[in-house]
Amino acid sequence: MSFTMRRTAALLVGCALLASCGCVRRRLTVRTNPPGAVVAVDNQVIGTSPAASSFVHYGTREVRIEKDGYRTEVLRRRLNPPWYEIPPLDFFAETLWPWEIRDERIIDVELVPKQVAPMEEVVGRADALRSQARSGVVPAAVETMPETVTLPPVSVPTTPPPGGLPSGGLPAVVSP
Repeated sequence: MSFTMRRTAALLVGCALLASCGCVRRRLTVRTNPPGAVVAVDNQVIGTSPAASSFVHYGTREVRIEKDGYRTEVLRRRLNPPWYEIPPLDFFAETLWPWEIRDERIIDVELVPKQVAPMEEVVGRADALRSQARSGVVPAAVETMPETVTLPPVSVPTTPPPGGLPSGGLPAVVSP
């Protein structure tokens, strides 16, 4: 076997090894009890629980879980990188390691049923608000609002301009 053929064979084997090198597959799975809740990670809906999504970067994720009849849960979870993703080791794990590495993160959430207020309590709060409104008691948030708001005068011509109206209707003319 000639030197050129050996060099070509070695080059082909090297390219095949580099092409078949592994990678890191990252996956975040959210499981709820009971299942069937809508799951969003970083404001992107990923499905109904149990739901899974791949991710590229480590860091803090906001997980929002909603299900009818249950309290909406908003969680902030930090996904720390494993030891093999710390530079310079990450270069070897991402490019030179010959097998695939899987990094699976699981978040389990126990959903809490919504508390429904008894009818008597709701009616009592409504009666209290109604009596406050009749007596003139204003809640603190409304007291800070200004009494009146003055807007600049706006005049609209009552006669069409020469040549007719434009297709959009009367033009608005604001006078100082």
